[in-house]
Amino acid sequence: MTFIDQLKWNADGLLPAVVQDSTDGRVLMLAWMNRAAVEKTVSTGQTWFWSRSRQRFWMKGESSGHVQRVKRISFDCDGDTLLIQVEQVGPACHEGYRSCFYRQVEPDGLGWKITEAQLESPEKMYGKS
Repeated sequence: MTFIDQLKWNADGLLPAVVQDSTDGRVLMLAWMNRAAVEKTVSTGQTWFWSRSRQRFWMKGESSGHVQRVKRISFDCDGDTLLIQVEQVGPACHEGYRSCFYRQVEPDGLGWKITEAQLESPEKMYGKS
């Protein structure tokens, strides 16, 4: 029995994966994985996910080149969430930020602010004009 057999998938056969920078602990993104994505991530050493909006399997960095090299995979006590620690190449966010969590809610809860510099524009990353 592998660790994958210990995981508890939701009704859609998915579970959330928190992706974290292995050097400084910064949370880079959250994405969804099905069994095939977990298996492919383990076998290739790069992160693969299931896109709920596009209904397709994808590798992080397949379009932008900003891949994630897996260093460690952990799962929580309930077996329903993965923590994947990676070496991130380039921005993790499709908006060009290091982390997808680049916006911070103001203390009053009414507004928000951007808390880090954009590293690259989406146009440059994906060749859009």
